[in-house]
Amino acid sequence: MSQQPKTPDAPTPEPLRFYGTTWVDHSGGYALRRAALGIGAVLAAAAGAFVLRFAYQGVVLADIGSWASVLLVVAFAVCSALAFSRTLTHYGRRPSEREASAESSMHSIRIVGFIGVLLAYALRTCVEAPGEKLHRAEYEAALDRHERQRTARTGNPAARGRGAKGGKGRKKSRKG
Repeated sequence: MSQQPKTPDAPTPEPLRFYGTTWVDHSGGYALRRAALGIGAVLAAAAGAFVLRFAYQGVVLADIGSWASVLLVVAFAVCSALAFSRTLTHYGRRPSEREASAESSMHSIRIVGFIGVLLAYALRTCVEAPGEKLHRAEYEAALDRHERQRTARTGNPAARGRGAKGGKGRKKSRKG
């Protein structure tokens, strides 16, 4: 079972695709799921390469020139490399606002370079669930903020505002 918050108003972990919230405490077949998804991503990349081979053969059979076949191979190689590197780096950090706008233009490159995306996913599953490091850091920061807020609210409310000498509380200024 995944970790539940200690208090009802505590932050809840954000679920990851295919993992839910099992990434929090690595329960519910987390390791088996990671292994299966990594192998599945490699197999999907191999199947994609097989399909691309047919596309390449179709261009060669069309006999439109050697430049077209070279251009096709270079386009898929470059798009796969870009998609691989972008995908792998975004598993570890959230893109800035400027990078987020550039990511929308990268969508077509990721589609063409889908083999790079699949290989990045497979490589990341060897270490952890893709995106787990980022989600864990955000979740732990949210838990820390919640705990600080919760402990700041505990205790005698009448004692809040008293100085170190135990005198009367601060006077509230009236604006008006």
